[in-house]
Amino acid sequence: MPRPIQATIHTAALRHNLNRMRAAAPDAQAWAVVKANAYGHGIEQVYEGLRAADGFALLDLSEASRVRALGWRGPIWLLEGVFEARDLELCSRLNLWHTVHCDEQIDMLALHKTHEPHRVFLKMNSGMNRLGFTPARYRSAWTRLNALPQVDEISLVTHFSDADGSKGIAEQMAHFEEATRDLPGERSVSNSAATFRHAHSATVKADWIRPGIALYGSSPDFPEHSLADWDLQATMSLHAKIIAVQDVPVGGSVGYGSSFVAEHPTRIGVVACGYADGYPRVCPSGTPVLIEGVRSQTLGRVSMDMLTVDLTALPQAGVGSTVTLWGQSAHGAVLPIDEIAHAAGTLGYELMCAVSARVPVVTA
Repeated sequence: MPRPIQATIHTAALRHNLNRMRAAAPDAQAWAVVKANAYGHGIEQVYEGLRAADGFALLDLSEASRVRALGWRGPIWLLEGVFEARDLELCSRLNLWHTVHCDEQIDMLALHKTHEPHRVFLKMNSGMNRLGFTPARYRSAWTRLNALPQVDEISLVTHFSDADGSKGIAEQMAHFEEATRDLPGERSVSNSAATFRHAHSATVKADWIRPGIALYGSSPDFPEHSLADWDLQATMSLHAKIIAVQDVPVGGSVGYGSSFVAEHPTRIGVVACGYADGYPRVCPSGTPVLIEGVRSQTLGRVSMDMLTVDLTALPQAGVGSTVTLWGQSAHGAVLPIDEIAHAAGTLGYELMCAVSARVPVVTA
């Protein structure tokens, strides 16, 4: 039989989370961000749950082709734009909208031969200092684009660096507002955190929101707000089964490095999941798990193919019992992925994207 580990993608939870984003910005259209293979969920696996979005936003042409192959005929947006001139041919063929963030991309468009002009998003670097034109250069970039016959409508976009934190978005929003004053075109400024935390502000209202992480059941500003605080649902569950049980006496250790030493007689379960499956090796002893829906914890270090959990208070659990590493258990309990990520010193984004190819994925 196959190794007893499986990731489950929950279609109803994806629909619910998209509806929550729409409710937070009811006057805006919503991009469903499906970059990084839908944050590790699989584009094909999330399509049904997110097809009520107004468009799909992603990074590369292969992902765009996959979305079109699923039957999507609406807008698709390349968030980083094209990387070389020949990419514009596929943009024309697949009718892709794409970001323009540098002079080189404008140069490519100026030389591109097309029968249908392109829909582009002109990106401003309002303080993130990754991609985009500075506020001082933004209008001149817009003027260049607007003069090209290869360009149809120009939308205006920026990205916030601190929408999830105390610094907030006011400074960046002020730069964006000033530089785009009186420019025509639809606007998109808010990711998941900005949509939940700032979309109520009149200055942040825009034509499009672009939720990512919140669609996939992770709080964009954990631990300040949890999954439940934002009324989001877990969309990925990682389950594995216990494949062995050991009784560890007082003074006995568990795992590499003997990092856990039993202070009382301890019953442990060995779970068919390790860092080669995408579970973080850096998760410390005591990281929460659900065993048949009951909260327990890991003990000792995570190995490549196995980790160990505490069964001492769970005499009914044994070989074959299901362990929820994150997500929804069959018993109704939920272990938010944010809790595991926090224990590992990272974010839910990384855990979702890190689930390895050897883990079977099913859709529910």
